[in-house]
Amino acid sequence: MEEKLTRLNKYLSEKGYCSRREADRLISAGRVTINGSIPEMGTKVKSTDIVFVDGKSINSVENEFTYLAFNKPVGIVCTTDTRVEKNNIIDYINYPKRIFPIGRLDKPSEGLIFLTNDGDIVNKILRASNNHEKEYVVTVNKPISQTFIERMANGVPILDTITKPCIIKKNSSTEFTIILTQGLNRQIRRMCEYLNYEVKTLKRVRIMNIKLDLPVGKYRKFTHDELKTLNTLLEDSTKTANNN
Repeated sequence: MEEKLTRLNKYLSEKGYCSRREADRLISAGRVTINGSIPEMGTKVKSTDIVFVDGKSINSVENEFTYLAFNKPVGIVCTTDTRVEKNNIIDYINYPKRIFPIGRLDKPSEGLIFLTNDGDIVNKILRASNNHEKEYVVTVNKPISQTFIERMANGVPILDTITKPCIIKKNSSTEFTIILTQGLNRQIRRMCEYLNYEVKTLKRVRIMNIKLDLPVGKYRKFTHDELKTLNTLLEDSTKTANNN
């Protein structure tokens, strides 16, 4: 029976080395080799192939996965490319194992973001992002009107689409809490801009079942119960179409 072949980007992801998107970047940059040769994009590998990234075997990566919750400060960039951005999330955390962020949180925003070396869970969360709640606390530059609340809740036109209905609650004259089930680029800022409001501060305080409970700039591992619940919520995610 012929051995099943796996696309190289998926192989790197399943090994827990990086996400598929990051794997594509590494392959394009010529930083990955298979049996000593630089592969083309889309190359498939078998279990007996020897795969190196930057001259190091990916089989040396520890099998145990890491799952971190991090309270990202304003000014830190969510990229794994440490050559591009000085204030990047990987250098800031300086974790002893290779990890990468799940999704993004804009440079001027702060709050909860996950980091891991489990490529499979990254794909599940990002692929099913339109089904999972993310909660934010936002302040704006002028008093919040009832019209603003209603229009934000019902959806506004940005990026050639209408945002999905969402839950929004006014906390004070200039602060509100919003719960989104989609992750368009700079979504909250764009929604506010459309309604002639400017976001002054934006903090993500929850992703799915995990709440922000850390000082700014600190991280912690998921608890056993958090990870168990998260995996339960993601059970059907592999069947979900890619919404990114």
